[in-house]
Amino acid sequence: MFIEQVPRIFRSLYPKALWRMDPNDKAVYLTFDDGPIPVITPWVVDILGRYGIKATFFMVGDNVHKFPQEYMQVVESGHRIGNHTFNHLNGLFTSTEKYIENVDQADAFIHSNLFRPPHGMLNHKQYNELSKRYKFVMWDLVTRDYSFRLYGEDVLANIKRYTRNGSIITFHDSLRAESNLRYALPRSIDWLLEQGYSFKVFE
Repeated sequence: MFIEQVPRIFRSLYPKALWRMDPNDKAVYLTFDDGPIPVITPWVVDILGRYGIKATFFMVGDNVHKFPQEYMQVVESGHRIGNHTFNHLNGLFTSTEKYIENVDQADAFIHSNLFRPPHGMLNHKQYNELSKRYKFVMWDLVTRDYSFRLYGEDVLANIKRYTRNGSIITFHDSLRAESNLRYALPRSIDWLLEQGYSFKVFE
């Protein structure tokens, strides 16, 4: 549970960040990290389009630079975009100056007021500086679709176990997550709809 649903003590480290939306609203916020990636990201966009759902994609700037067509497909489909640094940096192992520069480098391609730090890790100096310019979006539930120790059924089980009103749910449109994502995403959407959840994006 520590991984799938972050404890309150960790959430308190970044008080301005969004971890969960309105607990009185039966809605969820689907997010996808680490893209865009050819084949995978277009598949996600297609699945979401079939259901008429909008989501938020936290993109790695270098991937946007290498795969502009996939980036534009997400944008033109009406989804929200967020900054996920240019090189997927872990802030705890990166100097503040280099980290900020990397975020700015990504912003030159992404142009968004939303930011999600890779791994959810950054120091307070980085957080304080970036929170002046960005709305931080973390997560209420990380599906762990990227884990080689889990199968698609396990990812779906995480959705069923941990989703609640206002959950910010994190999937990954990445090569590492592809197999689990292809199994779990459509089944998760079906289950969420059956439970009466609506789908929202960040303003």
